[in-house]
Amino acid sequence: MTTKAPGAPRRSDATKAAILEAARERFAADGYERATIRAIARDANIDPSMVMRYYGNKEGLFAAASVIDLRLPALGALPGKHVGAVLVAHFLDRWEEDDVLTGLLRVGVTNEAGAERMRAVFAEQLGPIAAGVCPDPADAPRRAALAASQILGMALARYVLRIAPAASMPRDEVIAWLAPTVQRYLTAERP
Repeated sequence: MTTKAPGAPRRSDATKAAILEAARERFAADGYERATIRAIARDANIDPSMVMRYYGNKEGLFAAASVIDLRLPALGALPGKHVGAVLVAHFLDRWEEDDVLTGLLRVGVTNEAGAERMRAVFAEQLGPIAAGVCPDPADAPRRAALAASQILGMALARYVLRIAPAASMPRDEVIAWLAPTVQRYLTAERP
């Protein structure tokens, strides 16, 4: 009998990780509707029944594959008068390094489950930032939604639709245009 070394990953963990990676790539490339369990299983080099065993169905797999940590900076690390610039720069970095976010955005505009997932990600992760910097924390959900509208709008224009010149604008120029608006949404007195 062979024993596994303490801390060694179980085979099921490796299988789940392979499935999730394949699912993220497939959902990003094909969108929710066109991605299939069979294609994801083929990409992960496993039998489709294993996908069903671990995730139940396509919806369960999508929910697991779309768990996203925006890795927002800690609130204390955000300079109040520059929070807009820091957040816009952060989101540009995240979008440029993570195709999963782009895939989730694509799915979110065509599928209600994707839209709900995107709403939850932004509410849960951007909401506390807004609450920490806005003049009235009760107004944080509205302010977070307004900031998200700018960030998601640019992401859609730049990374999904590739609208010129937004797609080719230098990063510093995008920050210069968006940061004051995001800053105002988060910190200005309510009109």
